[in-house]
Parts: sequence; C-alpha cells; structure tokens
Amino acid sequence: MKVILLQDVKSLGKKGDTIEVNDGYARNYILPKKIGVEANGANMNDLKLQKANQAKVEKEQLEAAKELGARIESLSVTVGIKVGEGGRAFGAVTGKEIAKALSDQHSITVDKKKIVLPDSIKSVGEFDVPIRLHPKVTAELKVHVEPEK
Repeated sequence: MKVILLQDVKSLGKKGDTIEVNDGYARNYILPKKIGVEANGANMNDLKLQKANQAKVEKEQLEAAKELGARIESLSVTVGIKVGEGGRAFGAVTGKEIAKALSDQHSITVDKKKIVLPDSIKSVGEFDVPIRLHPKVTAELKVHVEPEK
C-alpha cells in the first residue's frame, strides 16, 4: 500500500514522502496513529499543493532575507565596553549586546543566535560580524567597539 507520511518516521522517511509499506502495517499502525494517509488521488493532489505552497513561502523568505541582508551590510553599530588601564577590556562584546545595539540604533530586530562571533570581541576597534539571516544569506555588520565612559 502506498502511504504519504504526515511526519518524520525514523525507519521510513521524512514528512511528505510517498512510501510503499505492507497493507497490515499501514492499516494497523500508520493510519490509526495518524502518521500517514493513504496515497490516493485527492491526497496526492493535496501533497502537491502543499509542496508548491512551501516552495513559494521559502522563496519569499529568501527574498526577504536578501533584502534585510543588503540593508544590514550598509549599516554600522556602536557598542560600548568597559576598559581599564592600558586599553584592556573587562569582559567581551556578545551577540546579545550587538543585537540590542542593532535594535536600538536602527530598529532592526535580529535574533542573537543568528549573530556568528567566530572569536569573542575583547578589544576596542572596528569588527565585521557575520549575521546568518537564512541558510543561504549571510550579511556582514560593521561593529565599532568603543570604551564606555
């Protein structure tokens, strides 16, 4: 029996896959637990429409991420850090502080987890910080780190 999976199943496949299983397995396990539905004409058409809609949504998200990335590339933010004698910094600039500065200074909200800091910023200066907006889009934000007064 052909079945369309409604959720990921470890040994069978991923959500949206059409698989061939034994009739008893489908009737006694997959269908009652609502893991999948029978692959008839109506369900196949629904799957086709869902995949088309999902592709459209992903394309829109990619375009929005590219647009936001271009906007972020043209911006810079200033972050303050406590500095002692000799220019030594106390602590480091984190992704959370950069996200807050971007939100406060330019009204752009970015999740702190999307800010990729390869090395922690522990000194005063100018740094290019990559922001991963989408799996295919990464923008570079200029961060000016200045001593707090």
